[in-house]
Amino acid sequence: MLLVVDIGNTDIVFGFYSEEEWKLILRTPTHQPWTTLRMENWIRQAWLEKNIGSLKPQKLIISSVVPSVSFHVQKGLENWLGISAKIMSPKLYQNFPIEIISPEEIGSDLVANTVYAHHAYHSDVLIVDFGTALTFTLVNAQGKMEGVSIAPGLKTAVKSLFSQTAQLPEVPLEMPHSALGFDTVSAIQSGILWGYVGMVKEMIHRVKAEKGLQVKVLATGGLSSILTPLESYFDEVNKLITLEGLRLISENYLD
Repeated sequence: MLLVVDIGNTDIVFGFYSEEEWKLILRTPTHQPWTTLRMENWIRQAWLEKNIGSLKPQKLIISSVVPSVSFHVQKGLENWLGISAKIMSPKLYQNFPIEIISPEEIGSDLVANTVYAHHAYHSDVLIVDFGTALTFTLVNAQGKMEGVSIAPGLKTAVKSLFSQTAQLPEVPLEMPHSALGFDTVSAIQSGILWGYVGMVKEMIHRVKAEKGLQVKVLATGGLSSILTPLESYFDEVNKLITLEGLRLISENYLD
């Protein structure tokens, strides 16, 4: 069994993979007062509660874009499993079948997304990741990462509006039917969600126009299914693309 861990700005996601399927997906908020012991105890308890067998993972790979919690997550998991983790970093990237731009700066989650896209399609692919940040990453048919665009994510936009205004509430992320709202909640929903639909459409259009390519478009991230008017723009919607990319890296490109 393989344990894949994606430490994002909002959640830490744990994927347990065995026998060609994800046996278990766990999530917990990233920003907690983690210590090595707290992480070890948390994963032990979560594992016992799910009761998926006595055989613990024999391999561990971790991707993190939050350095402040990475150490304790890594050490807690290593203590629990009794093995060493593989950590996504530029030292590993040279083993991958892709050419990565600015390897010291690029998020390891975007690298994992790119590996999945290239492995699955071997064509020009734009990955739209609806996470804490909304990212657009283009990889060409030869495996070269051609560029990235980053905007605030949906939840980030809602929280920013809520925190910076005196009378506007934080609202649920539900796609409204109308472009105009009829009360404060629906007005915020229509403005942000329809606004993001327009942003994503425009970014897809611009990338295709600039590159002159027949680009496959993939959507991933926890919020990828919210913007339902975009469904026809995506060739694949898969919330687990980052985990799948890490799995492929572990299985194919690491010792």
